Amino acid sequence: MTEHALGQTPFPQRQLGTGGPLVGAVGLGCMGMSQSYGSPDDTESLAALNRAIDLGVTLIDTADVYGAGANERLIGPVVSRRREEIVLATKCGFVADTDPGSAPGGVDGRPEHVREAIRASLRRLGVEHVDLYYLHRVDPDVPVEETIGAFGELVREGLIGHVGISEASPENLRRAHATYPISALQSEWSLFTRGLEVDVVPVCRELGITVVPFSPLGRGLLTGTVTSVADLPENDMRKSMPRFADGNLDANLALVAEVQSIAGEHDATAGQVALAWLLAQGADVVPIPGTKRVKYVEENAAAATLALTDSDLARLDTLRPAGARYPEGSFAAKLAHQPT
Repeated sequence: MTEHALGQTPFPQRQLGTGGPLVGAVGLGCMGMSQSYGSPDDTESLAALNRAIDLGVTLIDTADVYGAGANERLIGPVVSRRREEIVLATKCGFVADTDPGSAPGGVDGRPEHVREAIRASLRRLGVEHVDLYYLHRVDPDVPVEETIGAFGELVREGLIGHVGISEASPENLRRAHATYPISALQSEWSLFTRGLEVDVVPVCRELGITVVPFSPLGRGLLTGTVTSVADLPENDMRKSMPRFADGNLDANLALVAEVQSIAGEHDATAGQVALAWLLAQGADVVPIPGTKRVKYVEENAAAATLALTDSDLARLDTLRPAGARYPEGSFAAKLAHQPT
């Protein structure tokens, strides 16, 4: 399926928000190039980034916190050179630790921080503006109207093109959108993370906000390629995640076998089926699978042309994983609207 899909027809596109830019139906998340999933491989990561753009994967997603700024610096030479070919997204709101391999040290939604953060991101990226700027997490100590108001000022100054928000509750999403139009909500959504379908996705559709799912492959779990945490690098964050824990992993791999069964019927991979399922949820969904490998960039891009049947979708809709998204009480769990 991968070879058939690539280069045969124009890459499918979807629109960000109401009147926002068109982007490839599948984007690219760049976080894993610099942190969380083993040691970086800059050469392969940059090859993967260039290959993605060549294929029509135009929504390129990073953040100031990824690798404590290292990810923006890594991709900067490519995105600045190929600026007119992409829709560039980055984020602010987390306070990055100075250690590239560590977790964020907190959140900061103050308007003055937003201004400092965008200018630092632009310097690292080597560009004059970004197309989409997200509030990475809502600061519980700063009214979201104040933070998003600062984003609106950045639009008027030409430093950013459109405003996004990540992992927001329906209430904060409405408040943010009332302050300045939100083009995209980025939250975790996959066959194994379904919580936002209850209350967040309906609000996005009411307001005309595109949903940009991160971790659409369940942090690799839905690909079937992770069969034991012992095979993961020591610095891979999945070693501490509940869905990869003893007992849970075996139960989840049994569910992945159903995804693989459907994939076999389409001459596809399990990962492609998982992405195609998300794309089938609506034309306002643009998943951003992350990878640092050319092979997976090509595989993920090809999912944009995979059409699942109603029967396939019904079978996939029944899957429910064992284990929560994040460890109980963790920093990430406390800030996520949908902890599971």
